[in-house]
Amino acid sequence: MFDTTTQEAIALYPDDLKYTREHEWARADGNRVRVGITAYAQEALGDIVFVSLPEVGEEVSEGEPCGEVESTKSVSDIYAPVSGTVTARNEVLSSAPELVNSDPYGDGWLVEVTVADPSVLDELLDAAQYRDHVKEQ
Repeated sequence: MFDTTTQEAIALYPDDLKYTREHEWARADGNRVRVGITAYAQEALGDIVFVSLPEVGEEVSEGEPCGEVESTKSVSDIYAPVSGTVTARNEVLSSAPELVNSDPYGDGWLVEVTVADPSVLDELLDAAQYRDHVKEQ
């Protein structure tokens, strides 16, 4: 999908994140994991017009759908990259879902999940593995 140089690819997929094959990213801060969708995913979806997120306190399971992103093209599931309890959700997205497009790794984050063991992120793809995965798409 993307015709990028190595530098652009690095910018598209930050090295400090972990990634899923379903195009979510995860950033750990202690036992809290912030989750969003990747630049690749938001580009493929097009203009995002609605985001459905799990409620605070809800349990999510790794690899299972935990929300939806609706764009002008389609509706796609959001998959939990880790299992745990939702401890925060990005409420700003209810009135500004386009933040997922404009800042997928910053203000466009989706939820924060508290996990019992943050080492579960080691099972996810690193940035180089994710870049290779995207090239195969």
